[in-house]
Formats: sequence, C-alpha cells, structure tokens
Amino acid sequence: MQHLCGLLRRCIDDYHMIEPGDKIAVGISGGKDSLALLVLLRELQKYYPKPFTLEAMTVDMGLGMDFSAIAELCRRLDVAYTILKTDIGPLIFDVRKEKNPCSMCAKMRRGALHGAMAEKGITKIALGHHYDDAVETFLLSLFYEGRISCFQPVTYLSRTGVTQIRPMLYVGEKAVAGFSQRYRLPVVENRCPADKSTKRQEVKELLAQLQRAYPDLKTKVFGAMQRLPLPEWAPAHPPRGRNSAIRGDATDAP
Repeated sequence: MQHLCGLLRRCIDDYHMIEPGDKIAVGISGGKDSLALLVLLRELQKYYPKPFTLEAMTVDMGLGMDFSAIAELCRRLDVAYTILKTDIGPLIFDVRKEKNPCSMCAKMRRGALHGAMAEKGITKIALGHHYDDAVETFLLSLFYEGRISCFQPVTYLSRTGVTQIRPMLYVGEKAVAGFSQRYRLPVVENRCPADKSTKRQEVKELLAQLQRAYPDLKTKVFGAMQRLPLPEWAPAHPPRGRNSAIRGDATDAP
C-alpha cells in the first residue's frame, strides 16, 4: 500500500493532477485497475497536503454484471458510490451489431459519466489507466494509425468542462494485479463480448513476446514518451538517469 501510494503521489505531483478542494469522481468499471485506484486514492487522501473529496461511479452497461460487492467496498471505505443504469451493451451488440464496438462504447460511457458528474457538481474524474496501458496505447497508435500519440496524463475536455486524470501511470500492471489479490478487491467478471479479442489484446501479447528478448522494452518506450515529449507528457520532475526513469521495473513487482 505504502509503495504504490508513493508512486501515485509522485505521478499526481509530476503532472499537477490534484488541487486543494477538488471533488474527484473515480470511474469504476469493476476491474482490478479501477478498484486499486479507488483504494489507493482513498488511502492517499488521508495525508495528501491538498485536501480533496472522492466519489465512486460505475456505468452499468446492462450486461448483467453484479456490483453489490463493490458497493460494500465503498461503504467500508466511506466513499459515496453511484451506479448509472444504462442499456449501452445491448444497444451496441444486439441492436446495432457493431463490428468495432469499443470506440462507440467508450463515448457512450463517457457521456453517461460526465452527465452524472455535472448533476453532482464534479468536474474531475480519475481513470485507472496504468503504466502498461500507456505503452500499449502508444504502440497501438503507431501500428494501426501511423502516428505518435497516446492519451495524456491530464486531459481537459472543453465541451463538458471535465478534467480527466490518470494517477496510476507509474504503476505497472503486475503490481496492480498483486495489490488486487493481496487486498482481495471484489473484481467483477467482465461480460463484454469484445473482451480479450481487441487490437489492444494483440499488442499486449506482442509486447509480452518482445519483453522476453528485450526486458527493458516497455521502460524505454515509456521513457521516450516523457522525453520527446508527447503533448503534456513532460513531468514536472524529469527522470535523471536510467534507474529513476524506470518505474516499470520497480512497479511490476507486487
């Protein structure tokens, strides 16, 4: 807990993610990443010098997923929890029969979240993207779109007035998985028909193969993203030397 909270704090400070008095919604999908983010932010909230409030929100896609265990976790954490009931899943897969559903699904989920946030006067949302997600997204853009791009650590959406933050960018996926198991987080089975059959999954598997021959590949890609830098990726405290730049090696261990 202490180690991962330290990584969260470093990322938050590097990219000025939190300001005093922020009301932050945590987008909870039911997966290990968003649940780990919620628990870590709740712990960080206890001693972070800039006071902020937290609220958890889930978009129920209408795929029959049970979020009652997450509601109980939020009760124990003393964090307000809202489940937004929608028919996004049936609409995309049964009615429209989308061949490439992920983009439309993301837009519709984002719209539902932002609408609920506006009703509650919340303008900042924390998302559970981690170190590996960033590297995979960078390679997805390069391989399939022919451009150098990735989501940003902090993104302001002018149309809705919402700011997205990604505090777990210094935490590797293996560390998230280990944390989830150690603290027995109530991960909900993903019932999305497109799960594990996307271009992202292909890149994830390719990276796993390449890592066996080039163990520091992800570290180099992530470091390049910060040094180039991509828009808004230059940290407030630039990494000094290889060891300080490599957060993947340190964070991959639970």
